[in-house]
Amino acid sequence: MTAEMKFTRILVLALAISPVPFAVAQPLALPEMHWADASSGRPFSKDPSVIRFGGDYLMYYSLPGPVNNSDGWCIGIARSNDLVHWQKAGVVGPAQTCDQKGLAAPAAWVHEGKVHLFYQTYGNGAKDAICHAWSTDGLNFTRDPENPVFAPTGKWTVGRAIDAEVYPVGDQLLLWFATRDPAMKIQMQGVASAPLDSDYGRKQWKQLGDGPILKPELPWEKNCIEAASVMQKDGKLWMFYAGGYNNEPQQIGVASSTDGIHWTRVSDKPLIPNGPPGSWNSSESGHPGVFNDSDGSTHLFFQGNNDHGKTWYISKVRIVWKNGVPVLRD
Repeated sequence: MTAEMKFTRILVLALAISPVPFAVAQPLALPEMHWADASSGRPFSKDPSVIRFGGDYLMYYSLPGPVNNSDGWCIGIARSNDLVHWQKAGVVGPAQTCDQKGLAAPAAWVHEGKVHLFYQTYGNGAKDAICHAWSTDGLNFTRDPENPVFAPTGKWTVGRAIDAEVYPVGDQLLLWFATRDPAMKIQMQGVASAPLDSDYGRKQWKQLGDGPILKPELPWEKNCIEAASVMQKDGKLWMFYAGGYNNEPQQIGVASSTDGIHWTRVSDKPLIPNGPPGSWNSSESGHPGVFNDSDGSTHLFFQGNNDHGKTWYISKVRIVWKNGVPVLRD
């Protein structure tokens, strides 16, 4: 009798005589919102940005090819009436020379009846940069013919700009972006501005400072801070950001500022860490997208997975304010 056969007999006997049944590990429950676009052939949606427009909620997200006759990355659009259940509503695909390899990481912002979409080119390494488009219905976009409209300069950066975020501060529209050092190892945050009443074209943007406004310093941030998402409350700007590259794990932190340039971390711990073993986001909780609804509630959307990036889902949590800082409601 082999060792394997002996073990099987012992296990069967133990099951037969044990007064307590053997417990079988169960996967942890999914959150209320656990959504992904499967049009690429697998559930895969990243980099959420949510707005309210035309009576509905619209979510813009990164979507890999092949989709809509494109092999590169696209921007998917989904619609919801409750922020939980989503239906795909459209795609923004490559349409210019600069984005022929793909476009991704959208930041949607509503201003004077239009949806302004800031996004990055994809697949160009150090030459990826920020582009701009606008729409009157949230689905069909007109591109700036001069795209890309912004990339950083200086000895501190390789010249790359990804993960755009915009928010108005006074008479300026601030644009936060992620870039890398000249060695392409360290991901950092920079910021630029354009007049709020401008067309946000290439000539309008002015880089603010000759260095990063936030760079990885804490152990959990590893070599990467990216994906800034900004809101304003109580006279301060609040940045939800991703620390760590994808699946290291990436986790979500918070910093505050009075001017959008100088930032202070709220905590040395992540606000949203990756989940425990068996959870839907055990590989990461990343790339936040904050959204303030018309009823005053704050929702933080983010991406996650439990298979090291084979799939990507989007979920959300409620943010409330305690002692003047953002915390998770639940």
